Amino acid sequence: MQIHTPPITALQKAEALLPQMSAGEKTQLFQQVARSFSSDFPGIEKTPGVCGGVACIIRTRITVRTLVAFKKMGLSDQTLLANYPSLRQQDLNNAWAYYQAFSEEIDLEIRENEEA
Repeated sequence: MQIHTPPITALQKAEALLPQMSAGEKTQLFQQVARSFSSDFPGIEKTPGVCGGVACIIRTRITVRTLVAFKKMGLSDQTLLANYPSLRQQDLNNAWAYYQAFSEEIDLEIRENEEA
């Protein structure tokens, strides 16, 4: 009688590799996974070579990180729109939705930017 073992899934393989990865490698992996979901957030794009490849408002070089950092400082949507005349309310809504889904990524970018 043969015992059938199910094949190892891609997720199981990835989980096995995580303990072997450096923090930098994990960050890169996380960014690649996040990029694969970016199509779920219309109006947000990540373009290699543009603003370091981080999430930006489409058709601009305004990063989600920048908008979230200002929002955390207490700036209102109206103030952001006044200071960034190329933005629309929908752009901010897209940025807030992206942040809600990827807060760890954006918070890390904010910390790294502050340390630089």
